[in-house]
Amino acid sequence: MSVDVVTFGCRLNTFESEIIRRNAESAGLDDLVVINSCAVTNEAVAQARQSIRKLKRERPSARIVVTGCAAQTQPQMFAEMAEVDRVVGNDDKMHGEAWRDARAAFASAADFGIANDEKVAVADIMAVTEMAPHLVQGFQGGLPRAFVQVQNGCDHRCTFCIIPFGRGNSRSVPMGAVVDQVRALTDAGHAEIVLTGVDLTSYGADLPGAPRLGVLVKQILRHVPDMKRLRISSIDSIEADRDLLDAIADDDRLMPHLHLSLQSGDDMILKRMKRRHSRKDAVDFCAHVRRLRPDIAFGADIIAGFPTETEAMFARSLDLVAECGLTFLHVFPYSPRPGTPAARMPQVRGDIIKDRAKRLRAAGDAALRRRLESEVGVTRQVLIESDTQGRTEHFVPVAIAGGAPGAVRTSVMTGHDGARLMV
Repeated sequence: MSVDVVTFGCRLNTFESEIIRRNAESAGLDDLVVINSCAVTNEAVAQARQSIRKLKRERPSARIVVTGCAAQTQPQMFAEMAEVDRVVGNDDKMHGEAWRDARAAFASAADFGIANDEKVAVADIMAVTEMAPHLVQGFQGGLPRAFVQVQNGCDHRCTFCIIPFGRGNSRSVPMGAVVDQVRALTDAGHAEIVLTGVDLTSYGADLPGAPRLGVLVKQILRHVPDMKRLRISSIDSIEADRDLLDAIADDDRLMPHLHLSLQSGDDMILKRMKRRHSRKDAVDFCAHVRRLRPDIAFGADIIAGFPTETEAMFARSLDLVAECGLTFLHVFPYSPRPGTPAARMPQVRGDIIKDRAKRLRAAGDAALRRRLESEVGVTRQVLIESDTQGRTEHFVPVAIAGGAPGAVRTSVMTGHDGARLMV
């Protein structure tokens, strides 16, 4: 049989799912489904639970293991599900021992069964202080882009966020190990490498000499000359360092696309979120980077309906789309996460949250259409993702007809359909 991993949430989970699959197979497990869960919203947790029930109906003989951020923060909830055979912690999942233990537990269960409290194998994530490098030679399914974990955890405590309790404190992969991983994936044929982490711009603070993210990026660009494209996932703009900005300005292999953790455009809401930037900081950062790389595309995370948010406060988030020149919006309707300070603040009504999220998404759709219109007639380097879609350097989707996934094709953009460019 097989080990299948169902991945929810961030790009970091995508990388970690490859480690999970490899470790579970090495432990001799088969007919196994692993749910690598996300805890960022209530909806993400609900989706994981729904997936578990559906998978058990479809594969009644399969063992189901739940891991990831939701498993770390709510292990007993998953253990109480009859469909679940084991709950593995978010750090534990990265180590072969956890999967060998799971195999032993399943063998014992065949004779004696497992009680709910015996299903849980979740260690204290806050006790984890180091990152063990993992070398992945390639991604299952021949994905055109490959993800490289350079950092995990977060030392900040935004009032809405449960993720530090699912990921632990910030810790970094040594630069040499990151460069080796990028080189291995490049040699395996991956045309685009994406650096991932929970709080990428905190990279290096725990390493000797405290190198910053920009130093790491420059080392990758220098020591992996055959790498075609390097992309950075979500960053906290207030922590972007000089070397990172220099690399954005000077090296075409670093893709002109940044996704920013902005969350709101209102200073009072940002303060109540315990964010470390102001509205002006966000606007100034985008303007500065655009001067360095005029064609850059920005994406952003924005929360709709954070506790105490008034219509005027929300309007400032809506206006931020134009002021920062955002192209891609990732809109989160606020949902209270148990144990977070924001969950105890005065809540915005659900129907208002839903309406504000809808309006933000409409603003995002309009911003994307403007970008699409500006791309018509321009020549771009398109990374082929499948036989129907690719992405430009700016992460703009392109409709294509045929092509080898992983190839980079020079194409003139001839039009758009409102959602994707056409060639």
